[in-house]
Amino acid sequence: MERLLRIEKDFLGEKEIDPSKYYGIQTLRAKENFNITKTDISLFPNFIKSLAKVKKACALTNYELGDLSDMQKDAIVQACNEIIDGKFHDQFIVDPIQGGAGTSTNMNANEVIANRALEILGKPKSSYDIIHPNNHINMSQSTNDVYPTAIKLTLHELIYKLKESLRFLRDCFEEKSVEFKDVLKMGRTQLQDAVPMTLGQEFKTFAVMIDADIFRLRDVQAHLREVNLGATAIGTGINSKAAYQRKVISNLREVTGVDYIAAGDLIEATQDTGSFVHISGMLKSVAIKVSKICNDLRLLSSGPRAGFNEINLPPMQPGSSIMPGKVNPVIPEVVNQVAFEVIGADMTIAMASEGGQLQLNVFEPLIAYKLFTSINMMRRAFYSLGEKCVKGITANEEVCMENILNSVTLVTCLNPILGYEKSSALAKEALKTNKRVYDIILEQELFTKEELDELLRPENMVTNLSKDAK
Repeated sequence: MERLLRIEKDFLGEKEIDPSKYYGIQTLRAKENFNITKTDISLFPNFIKSLAKVKKACALTNYELGDLSDMQKDAIVQACNEIIDGKFHDQFIVDPIQGGAGTSTNMNANEVIANRALEILGKPKSSYDIIHPNNHINMSQSTNDVYPTAIKLTLHELIYKLKESLRFLRDCFEEKSVEFKDVLKMGRTQLQDAVPMTLGQEFKTFAVMIDADIFRLRDVQAHLREVNLGATAIGTGINSKAAYQRKVISNLREVTGVDYIAAGDLIEATQDTGSFVHISGMLKSVAIKVSKICNDLRLLSSGPRAGFNEINLPPMQPGSSIMPGKVNPVIPEVVNQVAFEVIGADMTIAMASEGGQLQLNVFEPLIAYKLFTSINMMRRAFYSLGEKCVKGITANEEVCMENILNSVTLVTCLNPILGYEKSSALAKEALKTNKRVYDIILEQELFTKEELDELLRPENMVTNLSKDAK
C-alpha cells in the first residue's frame, strides 16, 4: 500500500514530505537549496549530539520557567536523549555549507526533535499545535546563539580526541627514542654536516615537539567554555525571560558535564568569531610541526642507495608503476597533504571571520565545517603516522656511523682536546686527500684506535669531550 505524503506549510507555501521522515518543510527547502559539499551535517555526529544537548538544556530551562508542560518537556527531553545516544542522525540532511548563518541546521534539529517528541506522545508527525519546532523546541532561542554554542560544544569534544591522537603519536616517537638511544649519527644544519648526536635524541625531539602542542591545546579548550546561549537574535536576549540566560547556562553544564560559562557581553559574543580563529591557528601550528617531522622522516629514509638511508620506513605498497622495487614514504606523504589542507582551511576561516558584518557572522557554517574537517583529518592522519610508519621504523646503524667517520665536522667534537689549529689542519687534510678524518687521526698517531673509538662512543660524542678528557 502506498504511503500518503504529509503536507507542511510555511509562509512561502507548502511541501509534500515522506511520512517516515522526521524533518519538516524548512529542512527540505534547505536540502533543495544547498547542494554544495554533496554531504550533510550527519557527517559530524558530535555536532548532531551537541545540538541535541543545547536543545535539551533549553527545554529544561523553559520548563523550569513554566513555559513548557510536563508532557512537552518529557517528550522533548526524551527525543534529545535519543539523538545524543546516536539515534535519528540520518534525519539531519542539510548541507554543512549553507546560507542563513546556520538557520537551516537549527531548523533541522528543531523539526526532528519536534516530530520525534510527537511520536513519543503517540501523535502524528506535523501535529505542531501540540509541539511546534519554533514555538516549543526553539523557545527562547535563536540560531544565532544555539548554533555557535553547539559548535563550541563539538570543538571541545573533538579537541579531546585530537589530543588523544597526538599522545599516541608522541608515545610512538618516545618508544623509538629509547630504542635508538645508542645509535650515533651526524646531526645537520642547513642540510650540511654539523655535529654528532644520537638517533634517539632526534626522535626524542619529535616527541617533545608534539607534547608541547598537546599542552597548548589544553589552553585552547578554555576559550571554548564561554558561550552566548541566551543571547537569542543579536545578544539582547529578546523573546526570553530575565532568568532564562542564567538558568540555561546552568542546565547546559548539567547536560554536558562541562563547566560552560556565559559570555561577559552577549552582543559582542554573538558577532565575534575570534575564538574560532584562535583554534584554527593552533590547528595550523600542530599541522605544521607534524608536517616538518614527516619531511625529516622522508629525508632521513631517502635513497635507499643514493640518499641519506639512515632509517628505514616500513614498506606499505609498491611505489611505482614503471620502476620495479621502488617503495615510497606514502604515510608521511599523506600526512604532509593533510597539513597542507589544514593550513589552507586556516586561511578560509580567517577570511570567513573577517567577512562578518555588524551583529552576526553569517559565515559560521563554513568556519564550523573547516574546523570539524581539519580536526577529523588530523586525528586520522596522526594515528596512521604512528601505527603504520613510526612504530615500524628501523635504524641503519652502519650508515649512520660511516657518515660520522666520513664527515670533516668530526673534528669539531675533538676541538676541545686537540685545539682549534690542529683540528683545522685535520679538516683541511681530509678535504684535500678525500680521506676520512678518523683515518688521518690514526695515521698521525694523535690517538690510538682504542682511544679514538672510546671518544666516538655515543655517550661521549654527545657530551663535552674536554670534560671527559680531563
